Amino acid sequence: MARTTMELAFISAERVKFDNVDLIKLYFGDEPDGEKDLGVSLLSMQVSEEVREEVWSACKGFDVLESVRVTAEIERGSKNAGKFIVLHVESAKPAQAGKPAPQQSAQQQPKPTGTQPDAAKA
Repeated sequence: MARTTMELAFISAERVKFDNVDLIKLYFGDEPDGEKDLGVSLLSMQVSEEVREEVWSACKGFDVLESVRVTAEIERGSKNAGKFIVLHVESAKPAQAGKPAPQQSAQQQPKPTGTQPDAAKA
């Protein structure tokens, strides 16, 4: 089996639960090929059983069309077509370092320096 990582636009995550079945399918958008699709080219991928809860939780924080990084195994499907099985998904947005310290206001009063005259002697 081959493994690949790609960046795609997150569209949706769908969970199907009934009897002893628990499946998660992710939907992504890719650039259209200009021949078969003129808008967004849709891709669907199933999630591996071992990481189902982790991937489902990660998808809850994504916005529609947010760029995400997907790691998947490629299994041989019917007619030798590749079948993508998601192993990991994360936001492709750059991580934000801590927020910068707030700037001090230009209107702030300067702190007194040196000694101040005693108000009782004045």
